[in-house]
Amino acid sequence: MAQDRQPKMRAMIMARDRPARQTALEELLPLQQEDFEGLFEAMAGLPVTIRLLDPPLHEFLPNLADLAGQVERVRMEQGEELEELERLQARVQEISEENPMLGTRGCRLGILYPEIYEMQVHAILRAAKRAAAPPRVEIMIPLVDYETEIELMRKLVVDVGIEEGLQEGWDYTVGTMIELPRACFVADRIAKHADFFSFGTNDLTQTALGFSRDDVESAFVPEYIERRIIDRSPFETIDTPGVGWLVRLAAWVGRESRPDLKLGVCGEHGGDPTSIEFFHSAWLDYVSCSPYRVPVARIAAAQAAINRPREAWKNDVG
Repeated sequence: MAQDRQPKMRAMIMARDRPARQTALEELLPLQQEDFEGLFEAMAGLPVTIRLLDPPLHEFLPNLADLAGQVERVRMEQGEELEELERLQARVQEISEENPMLGTRGCRLGILYPEIYEMQVHAILRAAKRAAAPPRVEIMIPLVDYETEIELMRKLVVDVGIEEGLQEGWDYTVGTMIELPRACFVADRIAKHADFFSFGTNDLTQTALGFSRDDVESAFVPEYIERRIIDRSPFETIDTPGVGWLVRLAAWVGRESRPDLKLGVCGEHGGDPTSIEFFHSAWLDYVSCSPYRVPVARIAAAQAAINRPREAWKNDVG
């Protein structure tokens, strides 16, 4: 987050009630809108998928251990900012979690604090209205587990769209990240409220395998590869029989519920040739990846389409 946004974001998190949060969000809104205006100008009418706030709120606040040291130092020096620092420390302690990546983040934030998502959607749609070339806006709800979550968040987006005078389905679409095993199992229910799925395969791999990416890649994954328990890191190439099956299942039952459901992948697997070949076989529409991997991804996607044309394949299996 840009430096000028950090104090405003912190003020929003520190707010004790909705009116105070709303005041802080009103200061953030024009800055977010400016960001999206620049994005839409650069994309010049191309599809733009925007994921609403995903990380846990504590990531925008100081580290608790560092803050404790700072409070103790200021207390010893009898500094004037002690009261404010103690209030900040108390708030950080209040919202800290043992496992924040599986805690209050993604759509869970949007449900607890709907005003945050409302601000973001207002900023997106106002920027879209100002764009010289009308963008194809896709608003993505992260970390959905239950169909009611996407139902509630879709209604929030649509209500804001009505306020902005824009029409759902024409001016923008609403979809979700599929990054949790339960979401794959109930994809038919979730698809009733989503125009598209984007498989977040990094988180899906973590939650399906019980692997923490930040820990295991430097811990036991090299040993697992050496002992041939696995061929490659599951964060480099998708675990086809396990995580891949979840993707196939969600794609299949999602389109059974909604045949026009758009399917894609978001994450580093989208730049891995082996994974791209698998995603083609799972009938996904697109992959996305880091900019530096785009050339490799394009070649891999083209090779997959040439080696196994979908029309021929449909005839083979039909």
